[in-house]
Amino acid sequence: MSTFFRKTLKVISYALGGFVAVLLLYVAAAFGLALVPVAAEPVPSGGPRIPVYLYTPNGVHTDLVLPVRTPQVDWSRQLKFAHTTSRDSAGYDYLAFGWGDKGFFYIPGWGDLTLPIAFRAAFHLGTSAMHTTFRTTQELRPSPTCVRLELTPAQYARLVAYVQGSFRPGADGRVQYLPGHTYAGHDAFYEGQWAYSFWHTCNTWANNGLKVSGQPAAWWTPLAGGIFRHYPQ
Repeated sequence: MSTFFRKTLKVISYALGGFVAVLLLYVAAAFGLALVPVAAEPVPSGGPRIPVYLYTPNGVHTDLVLPVRTPQVDWSRQLKFAHTTSRDSAGYDYLAFGWGDKGFFYIPGWGDLTLPIAFRAAFHLGTSAMHTTFRTTQELRPSPTCVRLELTPAQYARLVAYVQGSFRPGADGRVQYLPGHTYAGHDAFYEGQWAYSFWHTCNTWANNGLKVSGQPAAWWTPLAGGIFRHYPQ
């Protein structure tokens, strides 16, 4: 065996070993740090409360679900029903917000996921989008996949600012609608801030929103389960 060949094998073995070590460290962090709780901030008893929901449509991705209209904000003024293919506003009292990688969002299903899409998303190489879905009150019944939270006006204002800051505005300062993509007719996509990575996932985004608004959360988690474990039914 030539010296060059031996050196090449050594480099390959070191690279594979390093990759496996990083992967194991990531898995350990994903499960270990999700166990570390961030407690909800204490709030005075009484006073008005605004209901919001923590919702996972599939056990993989987490949405923050906010009322369409409150004294703090009327989301329908910027995230219009006309942006959805159904264009139907009847009965939709809530708006679900999800942040994520465009490549992940735009594929029809997990069977359409390709290695290039996954690689770009994992390593901060893609672009992000905000996915909004109008939902009815009847869809948001408390269950293992849907948690109702009661926020004070001050907490809700912080959450609104966090969600608004996750949209990437255009030159006119408004949200940038992304036409041509929909899941169910009552949803729409918009340009998002930041880029997705294995360290900052859609669930990390939702978990950070809970922290901002003073709700129970994981110290860090890339997984939906890492969030919902802090909300036992």
